[in-house]
Amino acid sequence: MAKIEPKIFDELKRALSSFNGKYLVGEELNRSKLTDDLRNYDEALLSKLFEEEYIKQHFIKEVAGQKLFQIEQLEEAILYNDYWDTSYTKYENRLGLASKGKFLNDSQDVVLDFPFKDGVLTASMTKEDNEEGYDDAFLNEVIEKDEIDRLFDKKILINVKRYGENTAQHSAELDNGIVAFDKEKENLVIKGNNLLALHTLKENYIDSLDCIYIDPPYNVPSSNNSFTYNNKFNHSTWLTFMKNRLEAAKMLLRREDGVLIVAIDENEVNYLGVLLDEIFDEYEKHLITVVHNPRGVQGTNFSYSNEFLYFVFPRGKKLIENRLLSEDEISLSNLRNWGGESLRGDGKNTFFPILVKDGKIIGFGDVCEDDFHPQQTEVVDGISYVYPIDPQGIERKWRYARQTVEEIKDMLFPKMKKDGNYEIMLGKNFGQYKTVWQSNLYDSSVHGKQLLNKLVPNAEFSFPKSVYAVKDALYAVVKNRKNAKVLDFFGGSGTTAHAVQMLNKDDNGNRIFITTEQMDYINSVLVPRLIAEDTNKKNDGFVYIELMPKNLGYLKDVIHSKIIDELKAVYQRMLQGTDTDEPADISFRADLSKIDWGEGFNKNKRLLVKLLDKNGLYYNFSEIDDENVRDLISDEDYTFNKLFYEGGE
Repeated sequence: MAKIEPKIFDELKRALSSFNGKYLVGEELNRSKLTDDLRNYDEALLSKLFEEEYIKQHFIKEVAGQKLFQIEQLEEAILYNDYWDTSYTKYENRLGLASKGKFLNDSQDVVLDFPFKDGVLTASMTKEDNEEGYDDAFLNEVIEKDEIDRLFDKKILINVKRYGENTAQHSAELDNGIVAFDKEKENLVIKGNNLLALHTLKENYIDSLDCIYIDPPYNVPSSNNSFTYNNKFNHSTWLTFMKNRLEAAKMLLRREDGVLIVAIDENEVNYLGVLLDEIFDEYEKHLITVVHNPRGVQGTNFSYSNEFLYFVFPRGKKLIENRLLSEDEISLSNLRNWGGESLRGDGKNTFFPILVKDGKIIGFGDVCEDDFHPQQTEVVDGISYVYPIDPQGIERKWRYARQTVEEIKDMLFPKMKKDGNYEIMLGKNFGQYKTVWQSNLYDSSVHGKQLLNKLVPNAEFSFPKSVYAVKDALYAVVKNRKNAKVLDFFGGSGTTAHAVQMLNKDDNGNRIFITTEQMDYINSVLVPRLIAEDTNKKNDGFVYIELMPKNLGYLKDVIHSKIIDELKAVYQRMLQGTDTDEPADISFRADLSKIDWGEGFNKNKRLLVKLLDKNGLYYNFSEIDDENVRDLISDEDYTFNKLFYEGGE
């Protein structure tokens, strides 16, 4: 099979052919000589390269009217790029210590680096794709930084629906027609690649999110690992996948007090910690252990029963709220005074009723006149008025005066005695979160899988989190932020969004959730879960949108092809388009004439994936008024996009 070279090689060989073989060995580039002359600022070489459009487009930047030649980036492309049939990724052919983006052989200073660090891993990484027998596709393709131009542009949004408490309808069916999206009040569910969704969210949510909670795919070394990768660079591939997304997510967090929470297991906890230190260098991070599987998962030497949570937030800030203690953790004492100087006459403003209804304190009465002598508990209109009178009928006093008792209302608990009277107990029902979380409510089998199946019968989703574990993690951050914005860009079965609904139910809050998921179970599991009736959650509805696919559709067709004739048919559609789809965007690196169908199914399947321009996975919003694109979008979706991005302009 003819080698499909990176286009930069073709451009350089053409441009440098006039140097009488100085930079060529046969038909190949003399990379060593070329990079040496670049480092030495060879005048003839640089002058020639300055004339080339391709070089000017990718390696020459204009700053303040001056043109700057990015020689180091060009050198990287020459040294580290290789042919497609071996790879096309920086570092993939060489592994070792690196300094400032170059290997030890090419530099003096040394830091430990990991492969692919400066690429972008777009990855879908689904086990469904792996089951198709394709182990080295777009799933783990790293895109070189000099190839990224339109990838992170905001995307066209389609199939817009507004979900109410238990129903869905297109936005155009609302009584008032299309309503502008309100980012301060409306929940949002996005179907599409989460990296590109994060960059789409920048338009409306930069520096505005209170909390981001994610439960990314764990890099588990087992046969049923959903993170499929193609070689021993597993940690590096996973880290690249996370790095790209964490960098985008950081832009969305509130700089002043935004908090990131990441759930992770033992396989990647240490690597992730180093990555977080690099990206969130001005933040502090804390590692929490959560016992989520008390039965344990059998390992070679240990049975694993826990996972971890990283809490990451601006350094030096008090951003973690106190947690609610369980009943068996609360140490209670009587609010009524006892012992010396505990009588009614020993204090001022300390003899007054505390009002109790349905087992809860609902208020406090006025200080009683000295000649008023009530019973210990008196019931009026269903409300119990409780006075500081002991079992012997002796009038005593409360330990807090009337003017200060309301400050400790949350620390007071009514306790009914056998005779029907109440005692008022004082106890702190809150405390600092510990670094080990253990509760029956965190059992992912009972409060994850079983709870999900109760809300969405026969839901096909493996290992959902306990909603209570997620809820408590969010509570630690947004307890007192009743209008907080919470994002989860690994939406999964919708546990994080569900936890936000539960928090709002508890305190009648108006927190909003934003969640992204690219798999089809977003409509069979996540959405049904969020609209399911449940007395423990507050359903405020949400807006559902999808990133408008372009090359993504062709990519799926290639991956799902079984025989070479199917590949050829997809290839023709890629070139010519269909009645409902435009032709595919083909990578600028490709020489299509060199495709050799005689090389067989597997090689050509791999090649077709490489040919698809990953910048064109989805349609960019900048294309929305193009005639061919506009015809593919409903009027309702078109208007929603204008409202979402431009306020209707």
